[in-house]
Amino acid sequence: MSTPNASIASDATQRRRPTENKAIPLRHPGRWIAAVILAGLVVWFIISAAQNEAYHWDTYFQYLLDTRIAKAAMHTIALTILAMIIGVVLGAIVAVLRMSPNPVLQGVAWLFLWIFRGTPVYVQLVFWGLLSSLYQSINVGFAEINLEQVLQNAFMLAVLGLGLNEAAYMAEIVRAGIQAVPEGQSEASKALGMTWGQNMRRTVMPQAMRIIIPPAGNEFISLLKTTSLVIAVPYAAELYGRATDISNSLFQPVPLLLVAATWYLVITSILMVAQFYVERYFSRGSSRQLTQRQLAALADAEGVPPRNITVGPNEKKD
Repeated sequence: MSTPNASIASDATQRRRPTENKAIPLRHPGRWIAAVILAGLVVWFIISAAQNEAYHWDTYFQYLLDTRIAKAAMHTIALTILAMIIGVVLGAIVAVLRMSPNPVLQGVAWLFLWIFRGTPVYVQLVFWGLLSSLYQSINVGFAEINLEQVLQNAFMLAVLGLGLNEAAYMAEIVRAGIQAVPEGQSEASKALGMTWGQNMRRTVMPQAMRIIIPPAGNEFISLLKTTSLVIAVPYAAELYGRATDISNSLFQPVPLLLVAATWYLVITSILMVAQFYVERYFSRGSSRQLTQRQLAALADAEGVPPRNITVGPNEKKD
């Protein structure tokens, strides 16, 4: 004898069977068609490039791990790091001057930003390269400083030119990060008796770094590629300059350009991975998801027995 519930269940099953046998329609067919076309174009380009003798793949693999190219890559990394250090330190100083209530300091900071952000970096590097023809010495009144040896150091001039240009952009990044922190945070720190330095170190900068790090990381990667312009100083010992010298001797520019591009891709990929972990480090605490320890403390404050809180495997019970 069948019950009413059983008959209702069998009717529902029979009504579902025709729909279960229907084919599921393909969602967004336009996207799939576009993906297939793009994949086909990529495969076609790779195959055609591999079969094209004009690329000189034998020369490419011959110089890919050449010691001269590897040494030039180290020079490129050194240029990038030193110029970024100058850019960060000087940019932070300019950002503080820009936010200063003193109109003179604000004007000096604004003039610096106007010049170095308003002119191309290539033009600036050419100027630094010609600096030795403009100044051979400086008379300070009681002594005369000879600048001939200093201004003939192309590596130093390249670092200085890139660093000053980078400082103009880092100043705006630092200023935007500091101003993004609410005023109430600083007021609360002052109410707790913190000094200005303690407020900046413990309250403002940890929150500002979440905003500063992503664009600063992008600037660092962009600066690595901008080092290819230091040939205007002229300084040709970096990656692009060395690859150009070798290609001029071989009369084969394409394979050496591919070698330089490969090294740039490898270095930037490593920097992108490092940027990801730095961003994740400074973004700690920005998520609204509470940890088990925080949940336990919250439950203890609300009077909930501790046995109702599950402690994670990597956390200890208080």
